[in-house]
Amino acid sequence: MELGFHVPIFDIDGGTTAIAGELARVGAAAEASGATWLSFMDHYFQIEPTGLPAESNMLEGYTTLGFLAAHTSTIELGLLVTGVTYRHPGLLAKIVTTLDVLSGGRATLGIGAAWFEREHLGLGVPYPPIAERFERLEEALQICRQMWDPADNGPFDGKHYQLAETLCAPQPINRPKVLIGGSGERKTLRLVAQYGDACNLFGSSPAEVEHKLEVLRRHCDDVGRDYDDIRVTIMANNPRPNPDTRDEFVRKMADYAKLGVHAAIIMPTTGSPAAWIDEMAPAVAQLAELG
Repeated sequence: MELGFHVPIFDIDGGTTAIAGELARVGAAAEASGATWLSFMDHYFQIEPTGLPAESNMLEGYTTLGFLAAHTSTIELGLLVTGVTYRHPGLLAKIVTTLDVLSGGRATLGIGAAWFEREHLGLGVPYPPIAERFERLEEALQICRQMWDPADNGPFDGKHYQLAETLCAPQPINRPKVLIGGSGERKTLRLVAQYGDACNLFGSSPAEVEHKLEVLRRHCDDVGRDYDDIRVTIMANNPRPNPDTRDEFVRKMADYAKLGVHAAIIMPTTGSPAAWIDEMAPAVAQLAELG
């Protein structure tokens, strides 16, 4: 099993002027640890699950990833997850392509249906009903697939999006893997089976994850997809690990490894995420021993 780091908090020791330097250290610490994944959220306001108010610091996700691309060289970069409502899909494909080119082929498109109504209303971003958001998500996945096909620069004519041409030059160095976040059994996991290279589930319990993977397997059968082609990742934050409980965290991950989970993603909680990552680094080798 691999380990990834997800950084959702930008209230950094030293204040706003310290954020850039700390994030550069985050990139260095994550790579030095041997972790394979580094991500941020795609939010404009801070979200309640972090335990912080909306007024807390939040950086725009793709700008942040571009900064990290210049301060790392090997680790995979993405957002958990891009809200489909925040950017036109054609522009999103171009943004992720740019990240891939400038990072040397390390971009992943993490994407989902979006959910935080307050930031939509706050910044004037349209927030359609959930059924429409899932329709837009599927069209966005189709558009990105077409944008990353150098043989198809033609139009896209969908219900919600119409593109006269899907020209994307340069093409990505590596076609970005598509990670679809969420565990909804009827829509989200179907989209994973049909369009995703990876899924991201909440690591609520091994039994729950096992059930979700069984649902995903059935969707793969329905669409003729090889289930084993899909990379399974979990947010392993129930409870949230810390350096003092690192060994206990690794023991708990063994049950997920037996289910075929490929990567556990964890979140720093301190004002110095780089220092937290340094302290959690031994878990990388410990998890690798789980298979």
